[in-house]
Amino acid sequence: MASILTNTNAMSALSTLRSISSNMEATQNAISTGKSVASASDNAAYWSISTTMKSDNMALGAVSDALGLGAAKVDTAYAGMDAAIDVVTEIKAKLVAAKEQGVDKEKIQEEISQLQDQLTSIAESASFNGQNWLANEGGDVTVITGFVRAADNTVTVKSSTITLDDTNMLFSADAAGVIDEATGILGANGTASSSSIVGFEIDNDTDSDTLDNLLTDVETALTSMVSAGATLGSLSSRIDLQSEFADKLSDAIETGIGRLVDADMNEESTRLKALQTQQQLAIQALSIANSDSQNILSLFR
Repeated sequence: MASILTNTNAMSALSTLRSISSNMEATQNAISTGKSVASASDNAAYWSISTTMKSDNMALGAVSDALGLGAAKVDTAYAGMDAAIDVVTEIKAKLVAAKEQGVDKEKIQEEISQLQDQLTSIAESASFNGQNWLANEGGDVTVITGFVRAADNTVTVKSSTITLDDTNMLFSADAAGVIDEATGILGANGTASSSSIVGFEIDNDTDSDTLDNLLTDVETALTSMVSAGATLGSLSSRIDLQSEFADKLSDAIETGIGRLVDADMNEESTRLKALQTQQQLAIQALSIANSDSQNILSLFR
């Protein structure tokens, strides 16, 4: 039936044109933003997952920064401990030399005194960002090692804790950094000579038994220093591995987010071309449908 009040063909063509225009808008938005899921209205599930993972990835980036800071602290402490081991080894050699009959022990003490001052300098200067693990008040220090999201969506920041005490610090120190030579690995506590490694003195009257006690103290200190250095070295290695893993994990998360929300530009460009053709055809169809009313006029001529 031909009607001048209701043009069903034009209405159908107009509906098709609107649908094509809507699809073109979505495709053009994907091309301009590079994302197939730019908002929750595009795909609520994928948008929710990607938004959460982006947040986690930012937190992981902060963990990577914290790992770098922790690595710097550990490496500074290890460098100081390693240097102190070399100095104490030199002191050990000087004490062995002092056991030789006829040597000038006072001259040897002059060399030892310089080495003792160097030990104090190492302990005081092995500081990073105000934190000194070799001359410290003692207590627990922590290093960030990871960020974890559990299956129940709870998040946890992982860390490793080291307890600083007389077994792994060169000296104890107060809040101002003033060291106490009676404490720490190099202190006088529990030494056979009742003197700290940086406090003893020898002269030509020092007997062999005293030198033996000093050698025992130095050897005990070296053993403790090597153990503390090994702990610092293993922690540094763990931080390096965790930092490398954090970088890889961040890349993997970013890739996963991209697979969820990034647009396939090849596919989108092909779709745009097809929609443009469909739009032209729909406009043509609408034009033909609108001409039906004019055709009715010819019946009354």
